[in-house]
Amino acid sequence: MSQLKKGVILSYVTIILTNVIGLVLTPFIIRSLGNSEYGLYALIGAFVGYISVLDLGLNNTIVRYVAQFRAENDKKGEESFLSTTMMIYGVISVLIGLIGILLYYNLESIFGSSLTSEEMTKAKVMFLILIFNIAITLPGGAFTAISNGYEHFVFPRTINIVRYIVRSAAVVGLLLMGGDAIGLVLLDTLMNILIIIVNGFYVFKRLGVRFKLHTYEFSLVKVIFSYSIWIFIFAIVQQFQWKGGQVLLGIKTDTVTVGIYAVGIVLGSYYSSFSGAISSVFLPKATQMVVKSSTKEELTGMMIKIGRLSLIVLLAILGAFILFGKQFVTLWVGESYELSWIIALTVMLAYTLPLIQNFANSLLEANKKFYFKAIIYLIFIGLGTLLGWFLIDSLGMSGMIYGIVAGWLVALIIMNIYYHKILKLDIPQFFKEVFRRILPGFIIVMCVGFLIKEIPGSGWLNFSIKSLLYITAYCLVFFTLALNGFERSLVANFFKLKVRLSPSSRL
Repeated sequence: MSQLKKGVILSYVTIILTNVIGLVLTPFIIRSLGNSEYGLYALIGAFVGYISVLDLGLNNTIVRYVAQFRAENDKKGEESFLSTTMMIYGVISVLIGLIGILLYYNLESIFGSSLTSEEMTKAKVMFLILIFNIAITLPGGAFTAISNGYEHFVFPRTINIVRYIVRSAAVVGLLLMGGDAIGLVLLDTLMNILIIIVNGFYVFKRLGVRFKLHTYEFSLVKVIFSYSIWIFIFAIVQQFQWKGGQVLLGIKTDTVTVGIYAVGIVLGSYYSSFSGAISSVFLPKATQMVVKSSTKEELTGMMIKIGRLSLIVLLAILGAFILFGKQFVTLWVGESYELSWIIALTVMLAYTLPLIQNFANSLLEANKKFYFKAIIYLIFIGLGTLLGWFLIDSLGMSGMIYGIVAGWLVALIIMNIYYHKILKLDIPQFFKEVFRRILPGFIIVMCVGFLIKEIPGSGWLNFSIKSLLYITAYCLVFFTLALNGFERSLVANFFKLKVRLSPSSRL
């Protein structure tokens, strides 16, 4: 079984495990911390998240160039490249420390009107711990990026699975012993240090990677930043998407509102992770296809194949959340979090199309054309976030997400024109083939789902029965009506894994 297939499988194991654990732990954490402290925990995490963009896109850069150096069999070039990136990471860690100190002494001026004195004290302690966390985990993330560049997906993903299990058990133990939000961020920091050590050992010992600066070339630094700077800008955009609303609500409202909004964003992030499991392993593949000058038909074919697989998974989740999501959220975290369903559903609806086109992102990175998407999203997500800020006054937290999504959709339309005109991907053919048979199948499933929704009752048993009936209907309808021959073969041979995912495979 190839590393690529194992990587996708382990990614889904990780996603299912972490999402299930997250769904179990989140209400436990909320009850243990209380609504206010949970909101504070989410707020400071979101605020510090902006500093994490100082990664400058180097992790993606490492994946892209390590894959290229391997394709060109240039070992010395790889060693000099990795040595240079680690020196850059050293500078970044120092910069994070300096920015952290500056922000630490200005936290009261930023959040003073919305946090109590006790909350501010805790916020400052959490902020310092998280700054240290980021300063070490950004360079530590290079080891995972190197493994991905080598297309060794199994070990880092296996370690992540172990990490989530251990971390979850530790969180439960900590909170049962009376721990608070400060204890949670401290626990995460210690776990991150351990993971960095383990991944570093694998990269040096198993992969035989060396960091050696054979010759210092300023041109190499220019190459690194010419590629990574746009990923850095896009990372800022993603902070607006996922964290911006929490920070702005934290300034304008209170920690309870932030907590409700954060739960919705968490659910939205769970949704996106299911597609990311497939697309995350294809940057090296995209790079190799570009280096080998694959035709636009081959690239479009690969994008269609990945897009359909992503859409099949996403629609199963989206349909269930449309039908039973409100019931789930109120059972899960309580009726006071009912608006979290609206936030999450808005994110899911808006994010579906970008998620099934994730392979195009890999092609942008492989072609060194990511700058255009970064600029477009920076402009329109920025404008959307600004719109959300003004809509808070009239629509509350819902206005925040509506504004962000509005900017998001405009950027999506522009990017599809770019994919078609510049990357020469056949976007009309992409949408035609991706939705062929899948969309009619989904409509049938939703019709059945609305009948299932009318089953009387409440509580977890009622929700579980409805969900089981929905999933059964989805699987039956999709396998018989929606899947093409390739996809049926994947299902039929899931355990044997004999089907090879390649652009030439039959659609």
